[in-house]
Amino acid sequence: MKLHEYQSKHYLRAHGIALPEGEVIRRPEEARAACARLGGARWVVKAQVHAGGRGKAGGVVLADSPERVEAEARRLLGSTLATVQTGAAGLPVEALLIEHPPVIARELYLSLLVDREDECLLFVASAAGGMDIETVAAQTPERILRLGVALGEQPEPEAVRALAEGLGLEGAQRATLGALLAGLLRLFIESDASLIEINPLVVTEAGELLALDAKIEIDDNALWRQLELAALRDPGQEDAREAQARAHDLNYIRLDGSIGCMVNGAGLAMATMDLVQRHGGAPANFLDVGGGTTAARVAEAFKLILSDDKVRAVLVNIFGGIVRCDLIAEGILQAMREVEVRVPVVVRLEGTRAEEGRAMLGASALALESAASLDEAAARVVALAGEGAA
Repeated sequence: MKLHEYQSKHYLRAHGIALPEGEVIRRPEEARAACARLGGARWVVKAQVHAGGRGKAGGVVLADSPERVEAEARRLLGSTLATVQTGAAGLPVEALLIEHPPVIARELYLSLLVDREDECLLFVASAAGGMDIETVAAQTPERILRLGVALGEQPEPEAVRALAEGLGLEGAQRATLGALLAGLLRLFIESDASLIEINPLVVTEAGELLALDAKIEIDDNALWRQLELAALRDPGQEDAREAQARAHDLNYIRLDGSIGCMVNGAGLAMATMDLVQRHGGAPANFLDVGGGTTAARVAEAFKLILSDDKVRAVLVNIFGGIVRCDLIAEGILQAMREVEVRVPVVVRLEGTRAEEGRAMLGASALALESAASLDEAAARVVALAGEGAA
């Protein structure tokens, strides 16, 4: 689950991390009052959406008068901001963060995430802040600095000094960096975060370290014990289908292809998507209905897939271990009766009561095909979608 920038900064500030002063507004009429409270003669207006690249898309602007701040608020609030990360559809702008822009000497990058390979928490930093870190890593990997920390531990002082040196920090800035890292670690653990990113972390002309932008992502699996954070979820920033899937305990991620996939089990879902691509197709989604699913949940999953107008064919691949294939078949038939299905459907059932499930599908007279193997099913659905060479 993603937090907005202003929400992320609230938690950073609570953990002792220095930030520019700011005000959140949701109506253009609030702009001038926010400027008055902040004081000064220059402000930055920042659209609050769950995406990077806001500046290049016109979502982050400098204003040198309260009138200009209000004008930018009228332009942005209620609009849809499309960035390189949102795609053409964009995301709705329902809040703005008004801040004092500091006088910047340098921009750095700093993040904290889980390193699953080395089973530790990992600080990633670079003196090339304010840029796409993936581009920096690809083009100049030597500029990426790493500091691993074992769970429950603090970074070694020598490692902090080395990181500070790599970032070009001197004197009191090195002590500030150590305190910043400690604060991020506490916040990361306390909030069950999967990512905290500060880009840029700026060095001001006065030599201070300020978190100019901030992003926090929370592990969805921990939200049951992070009720305060869970209440901050903004459904308007999320794909409507993914929100609908959560309501029915389905694991759904929308992709860019045209072949809808419904599978039980994450590993089998990945293998199914790989085979679809191997035959020249492109999956429209990842959808895991789970091991103990019901006919009603399968019906909701099927309707969810068909609500995507990019889908030109659907592949259902079920291995009946815990779940019974006849229940899956019942859910498929239920969904196809409730929804007007205008695309081909290929079903592969194997495992518990697979024969009964296949018999139910065969006797239905609905427009669907059965496949004996996963490879056959993938090849057939790609062909029916008009993709690949199959």
